[in-house]
Amino acid sequence: MEKPKPLTSAAKGLALTVVILLVTVPFLVVVSTSFASNHEVVANGGYVLWPSDPTLRAYEAIFSGGVVGRALWISVALTAVGTAFSMLCSVLLAYALSRPRVYGGKPVLLLVLFTFLFPPGMIPGYLVVKELGMLDSYASLIAPALINVFNLIVLRGFFQGIPEELFEAARLDGASDWKILWIVVVPLSKAVLAVVGLFYAVTYWNSWFHASIYMESEHWPLQQVLRTYVLGGAQLADSGAAEAANVAAPQTTQMAVLVTATVPILLVYPFLQKYFTKGVLTGAIKS
Repeated sequence: MEKPKPLTSAAKGLALTVVILLVTVPFLVVVSTSFASNHEVVANGGYVLWPSDPTLRAYEAIFSGGVVGRALWISVALTAVGTAFSMLCSVLLAYALSRPRVYGGKPVLLLVLFTFLFPPGMIPGYLVVKELGMLDSYASLIAPALINVFNLIVLRGFFQGIPEELFEAARLDGASDWKILWIVVVPLSKAVLAVVGLFYAVTYWNSWFHASIYMESEHWPLQQVLRTYVLGGAQLADSGAAEAANVAAPQTTQMAVLVTATVPILLVYPFLQKYFTKGVLTGAIKS
């Protein structure tokens, strides 16, 4: 390839710098404002780029009353349990649909794809959850999102790419389908499983819509608390909110809640980044 001209390299560097600034500056403002003092927030019109006198009063305020702390633990448990169940069901169904000559495989695959093209509406979904007795239950936050069709297709495509000779060799050794799945398929699919697991975890962590429909306020996960408090402008109904109003500016408290809801899942990405290209592209191409 021809060596790029200095002007071209400079233009690429400038464009990359602008993109990085557009991504990092808003996040830096959010984090900095959450650590800023009242006087500094007021003096800067509500937002701070770099606090001169950092303080943890906003974080102490929102965690002292219990609403944010309780919602955080609910989100952590919901993400862990939901991701585990979704991965188990997705792996089992994807493996069954990836095997040739499985009885009923084609109709089930078409049925799954039909739900992807024509998802149910809000009212039918609510009626189903209500009839199953799952209102104000954490099962209502897991069951409707148990299997994501895109993730299922990615897993199925990856499983189909595993050489058939491995399955035949395992069967000659007397392995059942269950043993082939857990001994042969799963160890060879660590990359795609890591990526799909991250997709499920992010979905459960960021989920707020189902909680707003099915759950009472005392059982809300963190994202619904964030939406109500930051976007809706509501006050957290506990002693921590009152303390926050006295010791921290509203913008400081809102940004602290936003950081609390964003950072935990953000910390997971660096550990799984190396699996993204291999896992997703391989599964998508083979599907």
